[in-house]
Amino acid sequence: PDILASLPATPWLAARRAAAFDRLSARSLPSTDEEVWRYSRVDELDLDAFTVVAAVPAYDAGPAPDARWAAEITLLDGWAQSVIVHDEAVSVTTGDDAALGTVMGDAHDALVEWSVALAPEPVVIRIGRGAVVADPILVRTVGVTPDGLAAPRILVVVEEGAQASVVEHQSSGEASGLVLSLVELDVADRARLSYTSAQQHGPQVWQIANQVARVGQEGSLTSALVALGGDYTRVRTDCRLEGRGASGDLLAAYFGERDQTLDFRTFQDHMAPDTTSDLLFKGAVGGRSRSIYTGLITVRPNARGTDAHQTNRNLKLSEEAWAESVPNLEIQNNDVRCSHASTVGPIDEDQRFYLESRGVPPEVAERLVVSGFFADVLARMPAPAPVLAAVGAAIEERLDRQAASEVSA
Repeated sequence: PDILASLPATPWLAARRAAAFDRLSARSLPSTDEEVWRYSRVDELDLDAFTVVAAVPAYDAGPAPDARWAAEITLLDGWAQSVIVHDEAVSVTTGDDAALGTVMGDAHDALVEWSVALAPEPVVIRIGRGAVVADPILVRTVGVTPDGLAAPRILVVVEEGAQASVVEHQSSGEASGLVLSLVELDVADRARLSYTSAQQHGPQVWQIANQVARVGQEGSLTSALVALGGDYTRVRTDCRLEGRGASGDLLAAYFGERDQTLDFRTFQDHMAPDTTSDLLFKGAVGGRSRSIYTGLITVRPNARGTDAHQTNRNLKLSEEAWAESVPNLEIQNNDVRCSHASTVGPIDEDQRFYLESRGVPPEVAERLVVSGFFADVLARMPAPAPVLAAVGAAIEERLDRQAASEVSA
């Protein structure tokens, strides 16, 4: 296609892109007729409304958050602008890697294929065998170009016995844009990885993100997500527990306002014996916003001893807000412990009454209840204190706007 000619690429990347476009010729874009896209806004997506960003934009992303970082990586519209490594145990490269694509496998829909086809040189973060990286690695992905289509691609490889933590901060301006992001997490035997993604895109940005992880024997993954921005945000998280004794914790905090739609799909796949997973997604919706959560725990026939849990809690802060929660189990072995739970409802009136009966003003009582609602999931997120403080402040700002909208109404 003509679009390929506009994208600079090394021979290996050009070949990968061409193969992805060949596969796209046999696929159509997803639609809400498909179960996995039900309740989504994918039928509104017009790829022709966006321009593929073909080079690193000229833009100053500013200083990184004030914390100790093992490495600092900045991506502008998916393109690597800067890489600074402070810990020699961390390797950061851009380009081909033997593990690239092996975690994801075949693309599960055409939008993932578009992400593969349009991505610049992927960023590969590798932690060598047995290395312990004390400080987190920071990845900033910044949307810069108005009406731009960005396709950042990140691969994190944590080799056998190694330990690392990655914080990805996603942001963009007020202009419209489309972000098709793809993150692969490869956690080897007895390795440990935590990956926190904090998203604060502008109000006109669409994000369709995919994170795919595989965890080896006695390895562990903690994947945490904060979703606050964007017009339509969809994040699919796949966690495959492939080795005996592997574990995966999936956490999320999200807050919708205005006409936002926040859409989450999770897959906890227990493929080996004695594997454990624990999912906790908590969100609030105000204004006319919507949230969708659909999750699936799969226990394979040989995955005896599985211990898997899935919990989704939602607060409705306005009459016009809407939340859908659909947890699912697919169990093919009887020697397991599995549970799922979901709730959608307004603020607990008993908690509000308790606070007001002790002299707390009604508007303050509501804020305290909402802040407390998020406290447990935020406390489990493996991010530095300044990052979590910024998340807390962003939630407070949304509560301010929610209160102001109620007064004006």
